[in-house]
Amino acid sequence: MKTTEAGDRKPLALRPPWRKGEVMAGSDLGYKKVFVSLDGTEQQDKVLERAIMVAANNGSELYIGHVIDSTVLETAGTYPADLIPGMDKAFRDSIASLVEQAERNPDIPKVDVQVKTGRIRETLKDDMLDVIKPDLVLCGARGLSSIKYALLGSISTFLLRNTDCDILVVK
Repeated sequence: MKTTEAGDRKPLALRPPWRKGEVMAGSDLGYKKVFVSLDGTEQQDKVLERAIMVAANNGSELYIGHVIDSTVLETAGTYPADLIPGMDKAFRDSIASLVEQAERNPDIPKVDVQVKTGRIRETLKDDMLDVIKPDLVLCGARGLSSIKYALLGSISTFLLRNTDCDILVVK
């Protein structure tokens, strides 16, 4: 820490290893494919808005993913497949206005909404992320209780440990 004459402590400013205005070769960090994982909670609009902003700023394709949790449906003993279309429609309706906004944005070349049914972690990784191969994944920070977190973990933690791309957790 650097100390000023008045005794205030200020952090030193770090400078990049190149001069202002120069672009270092290989320094392009632009994301070409942005994936946002939505969970149907009230926070999802904030997460999707951030994903739209990131995709537009990078000229990226935007992939919006949601997994209908089959473990909840399986606990009933039978798999009520007739519920799935209604859940799919309800999710798509909940994000429709933001999807339209993204589709109208000239800086986002592609918008793709994917809704799949399965176990959240496996379906998200195997059927979405491993297929799309995004450069960046955005997700929300769900407020799990400490007991649920100890038993289940979180999707953001799972993504950090199991993907090869950058992860942005939106709070």
